[in-house]
Amino acid sequence: MDLSIEFVLLAISVLFFLSIMAGKAGYKFGVPALLLFLIVGMLSGSDGLGIQFENIHATQAVGTIALSIILFSGGLDTKISEIKPVVYQGVLLATVGVLLTALFTGIFIWWILGMTYSSAGIGFLTSLLLASTMSSTDSASVFSILRSKGLFLKNNLKPMLELESGSNDPMAYVLTITLIEILKMGGDPNYGFAIGMLLLQLAIGAIVGILLGKLAVFLINNIKIENSSLYPILLLTICLFVFSSVFFLRGNAYLAVYISGLVLGNSRFIHKRSALKFFDGLAWLSQLLMFLTLGLLVNPHELIPIIIPGLIISVLMIVVTRPLGVFISLLPFTKMPIKDKVFVSWVGLRGAVPIIFAIIALDADVPHARLIFNIVFFCTLVSLLVQGTTLPRMAGLLKLVDKRKKVKALEDFDVEFSDEIKSVATEITLNAQSLSNGYRLMDLPLPEKTLAVMVKRNNKYFIPTGTTVLCEDDKLLIITDNHEILMETLKNMGINK
Repeated sequence: MDLSIEFVLLAISVLFFLSIMAGKAGYKFGVPALLLFLIVGMLSGSDGLGIQFENIHATQAVGTIALSIILFSGGLDTKISEIKPVVYQGVLLATVGVLLTALFTGIFIWWILGMTYSSAGIGFLTSLLLASTMSSTDSASVFSILRSKGLFLKNNLKPMLELESGSNDPMAYVLTITLIEILKMGGDPNYGFAIGMLLLQLAIGAIVGILLGKLAVFLINNIKIENSSLYPILLLTICLFVFSSVFFLRGNAYLAVYISGLVLGNSRFIHKRSALKFFDGLAWLSQLLMFLTLGLLVNPHELIPIIIPGLIISVLMIVVTRPLGVFISLLPFTKMPIKDKVFVSWVGLRGAVPIIFAIIALDADVPHARLIFNIVFFCTLVSLLVQGTTLPRMAGLLKLVDKRKKVKALEDFDVEFSDEIKSVATEITLNAQSLSNGYRLMDLPLPEKTLAVMVKRNNKYFIPTGTTVLCEDDKLLIITDNHEILMETLKNMGINK
């Protein structure tokens, strides 16, 4: 049946809306939005509403573009000053940790499938390929869950986890591609050559990513574009150029795009704030589109035969192979508390990346490719459901939550401040208790280095002075250098922040 473009657009808009509503409900009940995006796609597919979608090439293309945007956005949002104290831990987790997780998981998969799914006749190299697709922590899942929950973690754990998840996909990708090539070649593989190619691809990706990131900063700051709204589009163009050019240079494009985003995000360039906002929204759109597409591709009835081995593999990855990889990788850091390592082990989230890597195997038509895809998809569902929903609770049980007071997002004042300004903006609503010392702005006992820069009253805005008379229910835009003291003062004043 030939579908009109209008019908396709209608279907896409309805699926997007359902996913957004599901994500909203999921946030309320502590369920990761990405899991719900997957479920919406599955329910809309061939075993649900009947949308027939079997285009592996299109799915791989969507996943590749979306993942490059997500990694670039993750680099843009990562502060080098935050990851600097944990850069060695993050790099070891992203390389040695991935390699060990793939190795241990591959051994278990070979053993488990031999007992529970012997008819598959899966060999050790194929088991290792299956494990490699799932060996990295998914950046889309980690970024979205940690940031959407507004979870503050002690001991620099959040930047460490974001660094690991943003930079460990290249290792898993190289392992996956290398094993696919070995399986297709057959015979006695040249492991030395494969290891050399792995290191070369990582080196090219890192070096070119840094160079293109610096070149991009120079270009953005020196090119003169009359229409400022085109600067975010220029940033997207740079992201796609970095990814594609490094691919043709035989480097690791995923690593390059993350590092170039890291360089850009930690540099000054014009219209930076609007560009970052644009990319944040684009990253969420990419995640939504990617998970929906992956959900449409799977046939839920094919998951039934692999439920038992899938559950066993999922449990072993969560409680055995991922923790082994983490603890061995972090052996040099003897001062790192055990509970920190336990939490890092728990944040071994699977997401879209393993499924995309499984699609690469499916597209390459390696032996047992469909079985690999179904197991990876099932393990991803289990990981998002078990680990994704329990991250805040696990952090609380391990007493790793930093109970700092969260800054209220601006709602009545649509303004943005540069990250270069080392101040915090918040808004407050005045009441009778807060005005008990007087009705003028100067009568408010605000701490030093704190300014009330704007007032909203009856949907009208004005800039106050010290003698401005304030009223109950006035909303004040506050900028301060000492947020903690300000929050304590407002609490004493009985102000609803």
